[in-house]
Amino acid sequence: MLLWQIARGDAPLIVSVPHAGRHVPDAIALRLSPPARRVPDTDWHVDKLYRFVAATGATLIAATHSRYVVDLNRDPSGTALYPGADNTELCPTRTFAGEPVYAPAEEPGEAEIGARRATFFDAYHALLAGETARVRERHGFAVLLDGHSIASRVPRFFAGRLPDLNLGTNDGASCEPSVQALATDVIATASGFTHVVNGRFKGGYITRRYGRPAHGVHALQLEMAQAGYMDEADPESFDAARAAPLARVLERLAIVLSEWRPSR
Repeated sequence: MLLWQIARGDAPLIVSVPHAGRHVPDAIALRLSPPARRVPDTDWHVDKLYRFVAATGATLIAATHSRYVVDLNRDPSGTALYPGADNTELCPTRTFAGEPVYAPAEEPGEAEIGARRATFFDAYHALLAGETARVRERHGFAVLLDGHSIASRVPRFFAGRLPDLNLGTNDGASCEPSVQALATDVIATASGFTHVVNGRFKGGYITRRYGRPAHGVHALQLEMAQAGYMDEADPESFDAARAAPLARVLERLAIVLSEWRPSR
């Protein structure tokens, strides 16, 4: 199976969707615990929500494999994204609900984790780096939007209900202020949706690694509460009509980011 699906465009915007994939190779799937076999921590249907991207002229990259194979948005060095908080690993061993991902004695060792990194993680990031360089060479700059979603209530990571739209820019370090301001305006004026900027989710490894405004790359992460577009009790089902209001917000965001130009 291909490691990703890509639709290349000529606009300055690249949309990355690293966690919507559900495929787990058999050699790994056979070792998963019963709860993990349903890949419950998938960013359900985020690739579908962004499928309009190609029509706008932007580039869309969506990984096909589950985050249980390897998490494309974690620092491979093991450095915690959020010091002091509960952080997941490059190859997760617990579900978001705190259940074991693997059957007893089936967790991957260091050699296997290294092999998965080389096969899946490094390949995705080589692609993402290459696309970022291509777009920057064409326009003089690039905008990278990293698209994610999560259940609206996950006590392991945050208290209470998550806002619907969570914009992260590593506290403003990953993009020019005007980019953050434009994106904030889009989500703040989205009727029926709550929002926060640099709240619990400030941007993962992708946002922090690629966001180098001084070098012409401006990165943002949008984490969405799944209750805003789907039935969390039936995550495998996608209701396009229910998701349509959020899809319109994302389309507006993509257009705004594609039309933005650096101040210098």
